[in-house]
Amino acid sequence: MTKKIAILGSTGSIGTKALRVIEALGSQYEIFALSAHCSIELLTEQTRRYKPKYIAVTDANCAAEFGKIAGDLAIDTEILSGPDSLIEIAEHPEVDIVLSAVVGAAGLPSVLAAARRGKKIAIANKEPLVIAGELLMKTAKENNSTILPIDSEHSAICQALQAGSHEEVSRVILTTSGGPFRKLNYEDLQNVTLEQALAHPVWDMGPKITIDSATMMNKALEVIEAHWLFDMPADKIEVLVHPESIVHSLVEFIDGSVIAQLSRPDMCLPIQYALTYPARVAGIGKQLRLEEIGKLTFEKPKPKTFRALSLGFEVVRTGGTAAVVFNAANEAAVQEFLEDKIRFVNIIELIEHCLNKHDVKKNVSLEEILQIDDWARREVQNQVYKSKIVKQGNR
Repeated sequence: MTKKIAILGSTGSIGTKALRVIEALGSQYEIFALSAHCSIELLTEQTRRYKPKYIAVTDANCAAEFGKIAGDLAIDTEILSGPDSLIEIAEHPEVDIVLSAVVGAAGLPSVLAAARRGKKIAIANKEPLVIAGELLMKTAKENNSTILPIDSEHSAICQALQAGSHEEVSRVILTTSGGPFRKLNYEDLQNVTLEQALAHPVWDMGPKITIDSATMMNKALEVIEAHWLFDMPADKIEVLVHPESIVHSLVEFIDGSVIAQLSRPDMCLPIQYALTYPARVAGIGKQLRLEEIGKLTFEKPKPKTFRALSLGFEVVRTGGTAAVVFNAANEAAVQEFLEDKIRFVNIIELIEHCLNKHDVKKNVSLEEILQIDDWARREVQNQVYKSKIVKQGNR
């Protein structure tokens, strides 16, 4: 039977690659629905090419603009608008697989809706598991929903775990390229520019994720994600810097065996693995030739330089709503940096400020999670606009 797929966030880096993967997989997979926030031009091209049954545009103004354009496409596509349109698509009874690639916490309600409906969820955005991991995994288990990670590190762990049982796992090891600043000391980060932070040496990603790689916040979020996805305590999760980005992660078992997943740095492979799981099929991912790589190197990350990573482990140990604040404060601070309002090192300072000010709560509802998420974002903005943290020269 044909699997019908909804791609939430189809105009982003993961969404566009997912469309290529699905097209290559052939007639067994159908693109049933697409969504975007406001990338109307690309969404129009995708609609014309793939002819989905549904299109969701979460920005109401852009939805009206897209509606006018869609009328000229002469295809049978229903247009939905507003943030709740993602939920409507995720819950649709004809959808078999929800691929979630919505940036930030905005993707959480639709992922939860898909889990309640027992869907197979291929999840690229870290935030739903980071800020609501306990709620999401519980909901998925109760409704027989399968959650499969798309990011390369967790996909690698998912694949390596097939070699043994959960009880036989000694530790999971997440790898990181180290970003553009892996060789720097904390003092060297004081004058980092936006251009330097956006120059990732390996991966081609969106600006927010690229900045997260530069601070190593992406790996801190992945530590929290791994905790929930694989039911691993913080003391069984480690991080190693691996500049070549060939070994995407490893699992060590109690007998000393270490199973690693290797491939070229290409997101098409983890996307395809999540869509076709548990089967493996030929795809468009590039073949790996070890003789061309030559060597693989590993090193410990510098804890002072990458304070975000240490905070990530602290958040796992603390539990509760600490992760909500951690993620939301980072998103808000990164946006301030991208707008050139703060310095690079201020990102982590703002996150620490919010964590210190927050009273952690346990067993909270989705509504409470979203309220705390909103508080952390506003707190970052307040700190910036009160000039408690201001980029030099921007007073």
